[in-house]
Parts: sequence; C-alpha cells; structure tokens
Amino acid sequence: MFDHITERFESIFRNLRGLGKITDKNINDTVREVRRALLDADVNFKVAKSFVKTVQEKAQGTKVLKSVKPGQQFVKIIRDELVALLGSDAEDLVLKSKPAVILLAGLQGSGKTTTAGKLAYRLKKSGKSVLMVAADVYRPAAVQQLITVGKQADVAVYEEGTRDPLAICKRGIEEARSLKNDVVILDTAGRLHVDGEMMTEIQQIADMANPDEILFVADGMTGQDAVNSAQAFHEALPLSGVILTKMDGDARGGAAVSIREVTGKPIKFIGTSEKLDGLDVFDPKRIADRILGFGDLVSIVEKAQDVFDEDQAKDFQTKLVKNTFDLDDFKSQLQQMKKMGSMSQVLSMMPGMNSKALKQLNMDDRQVGWTEAIINSMTPGERQRPEIINGSRRLRISKGCGRPVQEINSLLNQFSQMKKMMKKMGKMKNMKLPGLGSFGRFN
Repeated sequence: MFDHITERFESIFRNLRGLGKITDKNINDTVREVRRALLDADVNFKVAKSFVKTVQEKAQGTKVLKSVKPGQQFVKIIRDELVALLGSDAEDLVLKSKPAVILLAGLQGSGKTTTAGKLAYRLKKSGKSVLMVAADVYRPAAVQQLITVGKQADVAVYEEGTRDPLAICKRGIEEARSLKNDVVILDTAGRLHVDGEMMTEIQQIADMANPDEILFVADGMTGQDAVNSAQAFHEALPLSGVILTKMDGDARGGAAVSIREVTGKPIKFIGTSEKLDGLDVFDPKRIADRILGFGDLVSIVEKAQDVFDEDQAKDFQTKLVKNTFDLDDFKSQLQQMKKMGSMSQVLSMMPGMNSKALKQLNMDDRQVGWTEAIINSMTPGERQRPEIINGSRRLRISKGCGRPVQEINSLLNQFSQMKKMMKKMGKMKNMKLPGLGSFGRFN
C-alpha cells in the first residue's frame, strides 16, 4: 500500500534531514520534489499545487528551534499538512435511526458487494444485528454473490431476485424493522456516472430510504478516475463518506490523498485485503505516517490485540520463564501470527519497511505454511524434545512434509538458538519491561 509514493518521500526526507539550515533554495528544491512525488502518485494536480504552496509558505515562515534540527522541522511541516489534507481525525459511521440505513453506491467493479459483507461483518463484531439487501438486479450473479458473502459473515440477506430495486430496498428496510435489526445495508447496482437513468434510480432509492450514511465505494487503484467519479456522485447524491477498496494492491495513493479535498467528504474505511476482516478505519494520522514511510505501529498492536488470546499469552510467558517452550508452542504462535495477515503486510507497517526493503528481505509468506507442515510431520515426542531428532528422523520428517532436509535443519537450528535466548531472558526475572512490570509477571 502506497509503496510508490512512500519511496519518493523517503528519498526526499533523506536529503532534508541533513540540512543545517532552511533556506529559500532548499525550500524551493524540496517542494518541487514533493510536487513531483504527488503527481507521480496520480494526486489531483490542483490538490498537489495547493498542498506544496501551503508547505512552502509555512516553511518560509517557520521559526527554527534550537532543540530541533531544521530538516526535521521541515519534515514535520510536510507531515502535519498531509494529515490536514487527509482529514485530521478518523470519522466513524453515524447511525442514529433504528434500523440505521447504509446505502452503498459506486461504479461497476469497485467492490461494493464485497465491501457490504466486510461492513456487515465489522458491525456484527461490534454487537449490532445487521441485514443486507441485495438490490443489484442487473449484474449477473450479484444477488448470489451477496448471499455467499452473507453466509461467510453470518449475516442475513434479503433478496427478491431480479425485480424492481427500489421496491426491494423498501421491503428490505421493512423486513429489518420487523426483525428489529440495528442496521440495514443496501447493496445497489454499480453504475457509470454518465448513465442518467441509473443515477436517477439511485437518487430515488436515497429519497425513499433516507439513509443515515450514503457511502461512495471507490476502487483505490484507479487513482484520479476514482476522484472524478466521487465528485460526480457527490453532485448527484448527498454523500456522507467514502470507502476506498483494493488498497492492498498496487495503489499509488492518489485517490486517498485527493478525494477528501475534492469532495469535502471523509474517507471512512479502506479495504486492505479480500478477507472479511480486511476493512480498516481510515485514520489520517496513521495513513500519513505510512505514506511518508514512518510506519504504523499502532495498527500492528491493534491487530495483535484482536488475534492473540490473553490466556495463551500468559501461558506462553510462564513457559518462557520456565524454559519449557517447545515446537507445539512455536506452531501455536505461528498460527496466531497468520491471523494478523501476511508477514509482508505486517512488516510493511514497520517504520522504513517500503517495498524495496521487503524485496531485500525476500519474504515468502508460504514459508509459514511450510514450517507448520514440518512440525506437523513430527511425532509428539519430537515436538516436545527436538534434540532427539537425528538424521534418520529428519529424513522421515522430510518425506512426510515434502520439504527438503535442509529446511528441517534450518528450523531446528533456529529453534535451538531461540531456546538459548529465552533461557537467558527467563533468568532476568527482575528486569523491567514497558507495560509488563517485572519480567515473567503480568500486571
């Protein structure tokens, strides 16, 4: 996500941090590079022009602090202005009615149906009862796709096949009211903004439903086109926000940077994977940090909190202190790590981890699965006491999991080194760790 624009900003910042003082020349040189980086990322040219003008004015008028290097002050100016451009604060859904109605609108192929399922899954996890309404009667198999997504999310779907979408939405809302659902999500047909008849239809649905939220679903990979279509829909509908999809792909970042400034409407969520939990709140501060290459450690912590079981964590801590950690425990940790997403996705949130750095690491997300297969091919005794695994056992394990003996050797060596390190850590019982108090004890 944002790899292209992030690499450009990291290059700009490397030059900035070495500045001994801020001058008109290095201000002009820097904003020229920032403008190029934004335009290369398909940011709206008016937005890019306005942004660099503001940065230039603030840099020229800034008071140099003795305690902060001039280059770092310049970096902070760019970061603060990018946060302001993206919207300053995260904005949640505003759901006041019962049932609250969310209308999804957008172009064909933008990912509305998948997004409807992700949104329903997210709301259900927060304790709300949700009903999805299949109102896309034009795209072949659209209704069936929503039903399938509904089953995956364990959310009910109201459908009447390929009848009148306006009537379907009306009866779907009535159904949600009778079932006492908290939220009803209307999955409407994708349309081209130049299609007058289809735009009239969604305007009629909006007038009838009086939605709490009208969310424009845009394909984040289309860059400037997403901004143009968002503006056209904004002129036809009272949009309350935007959801950017497919941001896990080769998105250059132009849509995310431009869309709020052009439409005046906040980006509320971004799609980060095809999975049901792949819908993240759009937090301008975190997104700005990721665009600028500062990482997103807060999101990593939140993902970890969602997937790691507290009881298992305490059990792991006890085993670490007593040095009884075995390969079954190692496999359990791997399985929980997998729930956070791919390793490359998690590492991309680390400061300085752009696509170039990840390529140098040569990360292969399949390796986690291969490691699990190796451990699964061991006997319970071998997992508990890996030191008993001799040459013949290694050959048997290799045949059982289909991986070369070298990989079994590598895993066992790494595990042995890990055990030695954990043994040393376990002896440091009085060592203070942030948030844990004395090592080996949970507060």
